[in-house]
Amino acid sequence: MTTFKASHHELQEHPMHRRLTMKKSNSITSKVKTMFTMAAGILVLSTAMMEPAAASISSAVSQTQHKTITVNQQDIFYREAGDKNAPTIVLLHGFPTSSHMYRNLIPKLAQSYHVIAPDYPGFGNSSMPSVTEFEYSFDNLAKITDKFLEKVGVDEYSLYVMDYGAPVGFRIAAKHPERVQGLIIQNGNAYDEGLRDFWKPIKAYWADKSAKNGKALSDALLTLGATKWQYTNGTRNAAAISPDNWTVDQAKLDRPGNQAIQLELFYSYGTNPALYPEWQKYFRTHQPPTLLVWGKGDYIFPEEGAHPYKRDLKNLEFHILDTGHFALEEDGELIGNYINRFMEEKVVPAI
Repeated sequence: MTTFKASHHELQEHPMHRRLTMKKSNSITSKVKTMFTMAAGILVLSTAMMEPAAASISSAVSQTQHKTITVNQQDIFYREAGDKNAPTIVLLHGFPTSSHMYRNLIPKLAQSYHVIAPDYPGFGNSSMPSVTEFEYSFDNLAKITDKFLEKVGVDEYSLYVMDYGAPVGFRIAAKHPERVQGLIIQNGNAYDEGLRDFWKPIKAYWADKSAKNGKALSDALLTLGATKWQYTNGTRNAAAISPDNWTVDQAKLDRPGNQAIQLELFYSYGTNPALYPEWQKYFRTHQPPTLLVWGKGDYIFPEEGAHPYKRDLKNLEFHILDTGHFALEEDGELIGNYINRFMEEKVVPAI
């Protein structure tokens, strides 16, 4: 028998060796592909499982919480949402409403910011002591709101001020300029140009706080028709404004003793114009980043009250909107977008 010894090179070149080598290589490649496919599948499955959990966490953070805290013997109701470690936006409401006016804006802002919106005493779900038990003045509302912010641990913030929120917020800002990181002004006045025809009967009450002048204001401003008018006058499409607004607000106004509270605040509003120079000095001196959004159809605070802010605020983003007094009801989505962009571009970089 003859024995043949093939060299290593000859074995590699042998057809049978090549077939075995290719089969082995294909088997390894197939296994590797299978492993990558399995890994990719696991990754996709893990991502799919994580996304609902992440969305759930995000939803929980931005969901509005409804709370009450005692401040100076008064129960102060407030809405709160967002990460408490994020920059804070404080929403100060107007007349005749409450933090309810911010119910749709809060979740939109809370995706990126800590948002808090209190009800003043006599409004919404906060305490409503009688006029003999509590001083219903803008000085006192500002003191209570300032104390509230301290008590809930908010020491730096941007202020959204609207209607009554302006004299409340500007008092706080002038007292604590170091705490205010930005201003968002929506149909809130700080200039004589903003008090026009609507204010004539209220100015008469400032001059003569008589029962006759008080009754004239009650009949004109504290009825369901007047409350509805505040929401619908000057809007593009009144049918787009939910009647829940004036129904909820009027129910609060109709509580025994509340009309007397509102008359006290109509009278106290007369203390605000004297403070306009102080607030304007605060604007000029501290130049807080400011976003102004103003419904041009507002008869209460007309557009004439918006433009003077340009004199004193140099870091000002200015928007006149085709809507009325409660601009959020018709342009809430737009205003929310403006605020988020303003915070991201002007406020957060300066913190």
